[in-house]
Amino acid sequence: MTGVTDTTELLLSRIRDVADHPEPGVVFKDITPLLADPVAFAALTDALAEIAGRTGATKIVGLEARGFILGAPVALRAGLGFIPVRKAGKLPGATLAQSYDLEYGSAEIEVHAEDLSAADRVLVVDDVLATGGTAEASVQLIRRAGAEVVGVAVLMELGFLGGRARLEPALAGAPLEALLQI
Repeated sequence: MTGVTDTTELLLSRIRDVADHPEPGVVFKDITPLLADPVAFAALTDALAEIAGRTGATKIVGLEARGFILGAPVALRAGLGFIPVRKAGKLPGATLAQSYDLEYGSAEIEVHAEDLSAADRVLVVDDVLATGGTAEASVQLIRRAGAEVVGVAVLMELGFLGGRARLEPALAGAPLEALLQI
C-alpha cells in the first residue's frame, strides 16, 4: 500500500493550481509540471498501464487533447494500440461522430470508423473527469463502433462537478478509476 500512497503524493505534488483560469473563480489544475518531471510522468504512466492490464484492454482511447499525452505512453507501456478520439473535423477519411451537450451549447467528437472493431476491449484515458460529458460521449462512440468499453481511467476526478454520477450509468458496470480525487 505504501507504493500507492507514494505515487499519490508524487502526483499531487506535481499538479499546480492556477487561480482564475480560464475565468475568474476557477482554479485550474495544471498538469504540465507533472509531465515535465520524468519520474512523476513514469509513475503516472505505470499506474494507468496497470489499470489497462487489470481491465483486459486491447486498445487505449485517448481524448483530445491531454488524453493523447497520457494515453499514448500508457498504450505503449501496456503493449496496446492507441486510438485518438478527436474534436469534429480533425480526422481525415470516414469517421463516426457523437454529439454531447455542454453547459452552453453542444460539441462533437469523432473516431476513425475502421480503428475499432467488435474484438476490441477499450480503456478510455484522460487527464480529468469534470462534468463527464466528453467521457460519456466517448463511451457511446466506442460502443457505436462495435467495441466493448472496459473502463475509464483518469489522472484526477473533480468530484464537486458530478461527472461520476453522469458517467457511471453509461459505463454499465465497467469501472471508472481516478488516481486522484480532488
